[in-house]
Amino acid sequence: MIEEKLPPPSAGEVQVAVKSIGLNFADVFAIWGLYKAAPKTEFTPGLEYAGIITAVGESVNEFIPGDRIMGVTRFGGYTTGLNIDARYVIRLPEDWDFNTGAAYLVQTLTAYYALSSLGQLVKGQNVLIHSIAGGVGLQALKIAKALGCFVIGTVGDAKKEDLARINGCDRVLIRNSSFKQDLIAALDGRPLHLVVDTVGGRYFSIPFRLLAPMGRIIVVGSSRYSSVGNRPNLIHLLRHYLTRPKIDPQNLPNQNKSILGFNLIYLYENVSLLHQLLGEISAFNLAKPHVGHVFPFDQLPAAIRLFQGGKTMGKVVVN
Repeated sequence: MIEEKLPPPSAGEVQVAVKSIGLNFADVFAIWGLYKAAPKTEFTPGLEYAGIITAVGESVNEFIPGDRIMGVTRFGGYTTGLNIDARYVIRLPEDWDFNTGAAYLVQTLTAYYALSSLGQLVKGQNVLIHSIAGGVGLQALKIAKALGCFVIGTVGDAKKEDLARINGCDRVLIRNSSFKQDLIAALDGRPLHLVVDTVGGRYFSIPFRLLAPMGRIIVVGSSRYSSVGNRPNLIHLLRHYLTRPKIDPQNLPNQNKSILGFNLIYLYENVSLLHQLLGEISAFNLAKPHVGHVFPFDQLPAAIRLFQGGKTMGKVVVN
């Protein structure tokens, strides 16, 4: 742990006493040096947080010290305090605690941008959402059900099925050797319009082959590359890299299928779009995000190891 003195906020910035931080797979890959958007020199990980504004810089009029907020940052969230451009700070709803705030922005923006902006999901379509019991998956499920869609979700562990069903998932599949047959049975003749892929490998390839004409796959992550430890398992990484799906782009017009991908740094760099999306999301009146695990700050390494192991449900938050 490193201690530094935090200077006063610059013009346009607010200073935040961080109370909760949310963990993301991007943090894991950034720590390992495998996330291209991460700084190349020493940096503090962390993309989202919630806390209290303690000071405001010149020309900041929409916030005052004492305001409870949630925010996103291009890394730097694993901290007790930070200065941040006020445009990246959102007022915390009155009935939300800091853990809820730290569980909302990255997951919900990722889910909505994947489903709506890229996936063009419309009412009544059929969608497959991988990692349905995770932070992004649960928010994507809520949005898809709000649009009146039929949702098939996947989990890596049968213990996660109930959480998906409680939140409205129509069919829950365990990712195993019978996945193709199980997916065909779950579709029961329905066309597969959209897939939100967070896993990769065969769980990308099988749904891709089953996509309906004009079907879309939105890739927002590749959790299969993760492993538990302070350093990446290079043999594990190499095996998955060499067996990754290989799609011929020249054949896509013949198949009438689309593949798109993004990471949230794109929205961070387009802050007006970020706020536009948050406004659109608010119209859904989504239930609060599910916080499944809470750790104290001095147990941050343990929180990350649990997250790496794929045993978590909902959001992992550190106070």
